[in-house]
Amino acid sequence: MKRYIILSIVFLTASLICHAQELPNNSTPIPAEKPVENEDKKPQQPVAETIEIDLDTLQLNKPKDSTKRKPILEHKLISSATDYKEIDRINNTITLYNEAKIIYGDITLEAGKIIMNMNTGDIFAYGVIDTAGVYVQKPIFTQGQNVVKPDSIIFNKDTRKALTYNSITAQGEFNVKAEVTKRVNDSVYYMKRAIFTTSKDPNNPDYYFLARKIKFVPGEKIVTGLVNMYIADVPTPIGLPFAYFPMTTDRKSGVIIPSFGNNNNQGYFLQNGGYYFAINDYVDLTVLGDYFTNGSWGSRIESSYRKRYAFNGSFRFLYENQIQSERGFSDFQQTNRYNINWQHSQDAKSNPNSRFSASVNLGSSQFFRQSFNQVNQSATLVNNLSSSISYSKTFPGEPQVNVTTTVSHNQNTNTDVVNLTLPTLQASVSRVFPFAPKEGAKKGLIHNINLQYNLRGENRIATTDDDFLTSKMFDGAISGLRHTIPISTNFKIANYFSVGLNASYDESWVFETYRQFLEDNGSGGFNTVRDTVSGFDAYRTYNYGASIGTTVYGNWKSTDKESKIQAIRHVMRPSVTYSANPSFEQYYDRLLDEQGLDVSEEERFYSRFEGTLYNAPGRVYSSSLGIGLQNTLEAKVRDRDSTKTELKKISLIKSFNVNTSYNLAGDSLNWSPLQLRGVIPIYKNIDLNLDANLDPYALDNTNQRIDRFNINNGGSLFRLTRAGARFNFRLSNTDFEKQTDKKDDKPDDPLQNRNLQNGGREDDLFGASIDYADGTTYDQREPEKENVDIDKTRYRFKIPWNLNFAYTMTYNNAQRQNEINNQSLMVSGDIELSPRWSVGGNTGYDFANKGVSFTTLRFNRDLESWRLSFNWTPIGPQNSWFFFIGIKSGALSDIKWDQRKQPDPQF
Repeated sequence: MKRYIILSIVFLTASLICHAQELPNNSTPIPAEKPVENEDKKPQQPVAETIEIDLDTLQLNKPKDSTKRKPILEHKLISSATDYKEIDRINNTITLYNEAKIIYGDITLEAGKIIMNMNTGDIFAYGVIDTAGVYVQKPIFTQGQNVVKPDSIIFNKDTRKALTYNSITAQGEFNVKAEVTKRVNDSVYYMKRAIFTTSKDPNNPDYYFLARKIKFVPGEKIVTGLVNMYIADVPTPIGLPFAYFPMTTDRKSGVIIPSFGNNNNQGYFLQNGGYYFAINDYVDLTVLGDYFTNGSWGSRIESSYRKRYAFNGSFRFLYENQIQSERGFSDFQQTNRYNINWQHSQDAKSNPNSRFSASVNLGSSQFFRQSFNQVNQSATLVNNLSSSISYSKTFPGEPQVNVTTTVSHNQNTNTDVVNLTLPTLQASVSRVFPFAPKEGAKKGLIHNINLQYNLRGENRIATTDDDFLTSKMFDGAISGLRHTIPISTNFKIANYFSVGLNASYDESWVFETYRQFLEDNGSGGFNTVRDTVSGFDAYRTYNYGASIGTTVYGNWKSTDKESKIQAIRHVMRPSVTYSANPSFEQYYDRLLDEQGLDVSEEERFYSRFEGTLYNAPGRVYSSSLGIGLQNTLEAKVRDRDSTKTELKKISLIKSFNVNTSYNLAGDSLNWSPLQLRGVIPIYKNIDLNLDANLDPYALDNTNQRIDRFNINNGGSLFRLTRAGARFNFRLSNTDFEKQTDKKDDKPDDPLQNRNLQNGGREDDLFGASIDYADGTTYDQREPEKENVDIDKTRYRFKIPWNLNFAYTMTYNNAQRQNEINNQSLMVSGDIELSPRWSVGGNTGYDFANKGVSFTTLRFNRDLESWRLSFNWTPIGPQNSWFFFIGIKSGALSDIKWDQRKQPDPQF
């Protein structure tokens, strides 16, 4: 008995010491002033409501070190509760009740009730039932930046295993919700009756996949048993006996599921199926293919690359073998088409003195109009494809030297004419002032004398679409170099007139010239024969000129302080220029026969440099005097807001320019037509551009200009030979709101060049670019998490909209045509009927040809986790439509359905 009493005292002392280490000094139980209902009940069973949990945060202790004994507690444990803290020394447990809180290192656990079993290491956290019968004070587990909110937690701090109920975890684009989750270790979780979805609200998802059993490896994968898809809680026949979903946020190589469909021209098809290669962190590769049952096929290779602070770009190659009709029929056609697109840009800070850039868009002229994989209808209106690859190098110093080499390409898709420069070399030495003072400003004629040196070399190739990339395209290649040394100076006269003098020396080098001679055609006449002479040759030219100008200000101020217009200022800048180009007859020869005999009665001359890169120098001396006048008209007006005392500056006429010239060396028709150009602001950012040509000379009976002024021929002072008007403007709902309420209704698009890459227009007047794979103009940017109340107010009273207008008109009367040969109006716009409904379209009317121009209609619906779009071109040769619905998430982008009617091919 005595031994038993001694052992009991020792055990009790050890227990008190143990609890003294685990609890703070105020560890005496605190009785509750008024216990909450259900105080003495057992921990409640999990309720039906769902909670959010991040399973990766359930790590209370680090792995044990078997070589070193750890203390009972690694950190100081701080606990608190509103009602009471109870220590059960018999069961060795601690109970915290009502707003219970434990702080242990970087871990904070809050709940209605927390029970810690010091014997087993288990920690139980529950909510409590309030007087209204509502389950409140659910556990909140915080470790570092991670916050977990489960219904209840059972966690063992020694084994680090856990059991949670109604938990939700976010992994990449997925939200995974499970009724019961068992945490085995840091890497493996087992779930019962779990759903996973990309919906932002996992408690009320618009769709989800239900799996009865799941093995979940965070950040890596989800492996399920029987799984099927639910839409709006309605089961669908889409199901699998098992499934595997990769969960990694890193790029992974994998198969791209093709789209299935059919059209009237090629039959049934599989499109945009292939494989994605995640090569490394800097570059990827996508290989896609199309196949049609009539034998047509296509392939596409795409790659994007980026190196931070250095460069980034993308490359795409498309090839299509199109078959029309069936072999053996008269209308059978087989056509091969391709397109190459490469975009490369360099970070300006990576190498300030060296820069490489590329913008390539070349291929078959009819590719964007006839491609069976092209749903960007605006691309069918583009008449020109252009490319440029350039490298520039700057050599700092005084003077500075710049060298640029460029390979360029220009292709007219209507005429199939292709022009190339392979390559263009440009070099220049910065401007030098040889007589400028070493200190102080440059003044006067001598100090401002400056010169520089420019070099330009080209190799031009003109070919056709059929001969492009074949040996035939080099048949008409021409090359050459030109050296230019411009010299100029400027000074003032009487402090009001600015005078400029300029001259330029040019030397052109060519490597082929052309000899011409006359050959008897056997019919009493002669034909001109041209032979190519290989070898270096050069010619030298020069020109000179001068200019004088000044600025005249006209001001008017109102004497009435209450007047709307308080002041007007008219600024005029008259100028007179002179230019002269001497005659270079030394580079011309008489046109004779092959033996050098003069066989033609008419004296004819030719230059061996005709048809070379820079053509022949001028044989006729020219000297002309140019007269110009620039005008601007501005006003200061009182603001409509009477509280503002400062006057508002507005522009009445942004510019009105008048130009003409007189040929001092000519014998007749010396005056050139008077050219008028004006820009008049209409409303805010809307400008009306006007131009007109006025000819002082009359026409004869054959409508040819004659050397007689029109006023002396019974007409007016001038004849209107040409006129034009143009305006482009954009209107939106924000233009009619107060300045403080205005917001950008269209944020900057990080893919702003996507329209150009797909062959469209930069201003997307004819509709935004449509991606090849999903065929939708849906904006990939996720909307900001705006409060729904603000959105409701916004869309109830202020429906966002925008309109784009483009008008152009050209009048021609050079030979008494008196006709408007071009007049059209294009309109495009979008309206957001609701936060997730967008309707848009574009159309126009050609007044000259009396017909409706290119017209499309666009319907987009954001279905939260899904997107829906319908694009329709109802009229014209590009009559087509495209319907698409699919999941927005990239992880499930293969779950989609699309249907299309392609435009009828025009071979």
